[in-house]
Amino acid sequence: MNQPLALVIDDEPDICELLTLTLARMDVRTETAMNIADAKALLGIRPFDLCLTDMRLPDGDGLELVAWMQVHTPGIPVAVITAHGNVETAVQALKLGAFDFVSKPLDLGDLRNIVESALRLRPAGQTNSKLLGNSPLMHELRDMIDKVARSQAPVHISGESGTGKELVARLIHDSGPRVEGPFVPVNCGAIPSELMESEFFGHRKGSFTGAVKDKAGLLQSAEGGTLFLDEIADLPLAMQVKLLRVIQEKKVRPVGASKEEIVDVRFLSATHKNLSKMVANGEFREDLYYRINVIELHVPALRDRDDDVLLFAEHILRRLDSTALLDEHARSALLAHAFPGNVRELENMLERAVTLCTSGVIGTSDLQMRETANAVASSATADSGQLGARVADVQRQAIVAALKKTRYNKTAAAKLLGLSFRQLRYRIKKLGID
Repeated sequence: MNQPLALVIDDEPDICELLTLTLARMDVRTETAMNIADAKALLGIRPFDLCLTDMRLPDGDGLELVAWMQVHTPGIPVAVITAHGNVETAVQALKLGAFDFVSKPLDLGDLRNIVESALRLRPAGQTNSKLLGNSPLMHELRDMIDKVARSQAPVHISGESGTGKELVARLIHDSGPRVEGPFVPVNCGAIPSELMESEFFGHRKGSFTGAVKDKAGLLQSAEGGTLFLDEIADLPLAMQVKLLRVIQEKKVRPVGASKEEIVDVRFLSATHKNLSKMVANGEFREDLYYRINVIELHVPALRDRDDDVLLFAEHILRRLDSTALLDEHARSALLAHAFPGNVRELENMLERAVTLCTSGVIGTSDLQMRETANAVASSATADSGQLGARVADVQRQAIVAALKKTRYNKTAAAKLLGLSFRQLRYRIKKLGID
């Protein structure tokens, strides 16, 4: 197997020598450049496996080189060397496409972790995405996953409840260089505030009542892998301060410990809440927001994915090992429904329908939508002109089906549809149902 080749760019000979020696011990060959012009020339003629660049160079800065590489050599991961404590510059480099960063004075352990991760990267475009969907938004989401998987930048995943944010986080982990490491998901809202520091950072024996032995925290459990902070908006402000420091310094101090420990963890986070609004209201720290939100990835709602809802439905029915088929009315109802609970709601709906269906064909009454009679009312808000006629048709079909199933007992039909008797009577009159 050929030795990997790295390009080191720094105008300080001592730094170049230190990096060359460190990489040589890792069986990595190096070439060096002392300015951006020479680096670009070498990148144009050598098949480098990674690049390490200083931020300050005689003919420009490392950010310029990072941006240039995203266009001309996008397959080469580049890590930047920043001044200690210069978090803003590091975040800017990550936004431009840098793989990772390391601060001066150089921590060789941190540097080795970065190099090893970079060398484990798959070629661009080879992400094995398990995301279903043919809509433009889903194609865009898969492309974004492929891009962010090749970086170590913190990614914040936004989207409504039930859209599959944890699945996206797992795909980022599985498609990146940390796939051999652990993926540790944690629901930030499920941990009692008094136990949060111990759960995240671990503790030493005797550090508090009940600490009968040393315990590793979630961060240590994710060593070499990914920590997924789900519902990060639920973190108390005091914990936000401590988490910010861990992300910036890549170090953690267990409760009761006298020394900090280096941690090699990638941070992914998610929430269904509006974090920018929470920052404006003083409910979430602005500095942490910008640190976790280096790259934002939005998971679209099910109602925005065009006809993907039927693709999801067929996949879910296969997973349920069901041979039942959706009739045309049920398919129309699914297409028209707003799905406030997104994919999770669709899964629950179809599990229920498979149980209720006795003929092998799933109809609208088997779906038992909570708002079947006005299934498209909320989606019609977004585009009432196009969906107006469709709304009436779906409502009429749902009500007629419910009346037939209950032998025209309006009280029973209203209950089946999730409506009050008065609501059902109003809709029957409005839709002209005889």
